[in-house]
Amino acid sequence: MKKAILGKKLGMTQVFTPNGTVIPVTVIEAGPCVVLQKKTEEVDGYDAVQVAFEEIKENRLNKPELGKFKKSGVLPKRYVKELRLDDTSKLEVGNTILCTIFEVGDKVDVSGVSKGHGFTGTIKRWNARRLRMTHGAGPCHRLTGSLGATSHPAKVMKNKKMAGHFGVDNVTIQNLEVIKVDEVRNVILVKGAIPGVKGGLVCIKDAVKVK
Repeated sequence: MKKAILGKKLGMTQVFTPNGTVIPVTVIEAGPCVVLQKKTEEVDGYDAVQVAFEEIKENRLNKPELGKFKKSGVLPKRYVKELRLDDTSKLEVGNTILCTIFEVGDKVDVSGVSKGHGFTGTIKRWNARRLRMTHGAGPCHRLTGSLGATSHPAKVMKNKKMAGHFGVDNVTIQNLEVIKVDEVRNVILVKGAIPGVKGGLVCIKDAVKVK
């Protein structure tokens, strides 16, 4: 990972190209992120930086968290995340990472926590097909159906797609294109949809599978 930044999903909108083509985009408030701690190969066994994002009141943090910010001389932040970058030589504690590390046309991967849907059935969770609504098929149109074999092996096999908790998973959408970078508002417009709710934390990083 060469470059990355934390951000907050603000919602979706659309932009128009000069020839009138509509592009659906997601608006992300990207940064500014402050370097809270720097880890090195000599001391920690690997190179990485801890970055903090979005200011917060001191009374919202406990003493260990607040002590770490005071030690680094950084104002309290809501989110802290470690980024394992390929080159951390140019970053020091207190430095700021801005949205301008990305340019228009860059390919990025965006990670976030997907929306929670609670306990759902197989149709919504796994796109299963319902039974037909006529000819005596009811009243079990949306039930799971058969769970496996008969007397042998006489059990439900592992990884069977069944009803259960759906959502709140770490999801990464790859190869999204950066449409616009607004340095004044700290905003990045990314083509397409990204995981998470409005106001949810996301991580934007350079794409690992660029076509």
